[in-house]
Amino acid sequence: MRNSKIVMGLLACLFFGLALAGLFKDWPSWILMLLILLHSACLMLLAFIYSAERNDYSDRQELTEELATLKKERETERDTMQKALDARETELRTKGEELKRLTEEAGEKEEKISALKAAVKTAEDKLVQQKEDINDFLPPVEDAPKMVDVIRIARETADELAGAARDAGLTVRISSSEEQLYVKAQPNWLRILFRNIIDNSIKYMQRSGSLVITLSLVGDDIFIVLKDTGAGLKEEETKHIFELNYQGSNRISGNGLGLTQAKAIVDYYGGTIYGRSTPNNGMGIYIQLPAKRQIKEDEE
Repeated sequence: MRNSKIVMGLLACLFFGLALAGLFKDWPSWILMLLILLHSACLMLLAFIYSAERNDYSDRQELTEELATLKKERETERDTMQKALDARETELRTKGEELKRLTEEAGEKEEKISALKAAVKTAEDKLVQQKEDINDFLPPVEDAPKMVDVIRIARETADELAGAARDAGLTVRISSSEEQLYVKAQPNWLRILFRNIIDNSIKYMQRSGSLVITLSLVGDDIFIVLKDTGAGLKEEETKHIFELNYQGSNRISGNGLGLTQAKAIVDYYGGTIYGRSTPNNGMGIYIQLPAKRQIKEDEE
C-alpha cells in the first residue's frame, strides 16, 4: 500500500510537470488536456489509496478493540469458571472429609454395638449363672408356697433366737403399723431369712444394743428393714456382705453363708436386698418383696 502511494504521487507530479511544460512550449491542447486528466486520475487514485488505508486502519482498530473485548470477556469467563471449579473442588473435598468422618464414626459405632452386644451376652450369661448360684444357696424345700403372715414369721423367729440375743446383749424388737402382712412363700424359707440376718447381728454387734425389725406395706411391695446399733462396717466393706466367705474388718469365724443365703431367698421371690452401714452407726439390711403379685397369683 505504501509503494502504491509513492507511485501515484510521483505520477501525479510527473503529469502535472508535463502539463506545465506543455503550456510554455505550446503543446497541442488535447495533450495538455490528457496530461491534466492523467494528473487528476493519479490524484484521485492517491486519495482513494489514502481513504482505503484509513478505512483499513479503522477496521483494524475496531477489530483490535473487539478482540481486546473478547479477550477480556474470555478472561472473565475463565476466572468465573476457575472460581466455580475451585468452589466445587472445595465442596467435594469437604464432602469427602465428611464422608470419611461419617465412615469412621460408623465404624466406631459398629465397634460400640459389638461391644454392647458382647456386654449384653456377658450380662445374660452372668444372670443365668447367678440364677444357678441362687439355686445352689437356697435351703431345702420343706413345705409348699402359701399365703403366710410375714409379721408372724418375724416374731416367731425373734422368739427362737431370744436367748442367744439376750446373751449377746442384743434386744430384738418388731415394729409395724400393720397387724398382718401376707406374702406367698415357703414359711421355712422366710424363717431362715430372718434367722440368718438376726444371727448376723448377734455375731457382729460387738456391744450391747438393739435390733429393730420394721415391716410395712408400700403399694404392691412389702418392705422389711432390719437395723441394729452395732459397730457397723465401712461403706466399701458393706458392698460385699452378701458374698460367700466374705468377712469385713470385724471378722469372726464362719463361712459367711447366712447373708448369702438370705440374698438367694429374696432373689428367688423376685425381690431386692441391700445393706447400708458406716462405722459406729450399726448395720441396716433393707428388703423388698413383691407382695401384691404373689397374692394375685394365689387368687388365680
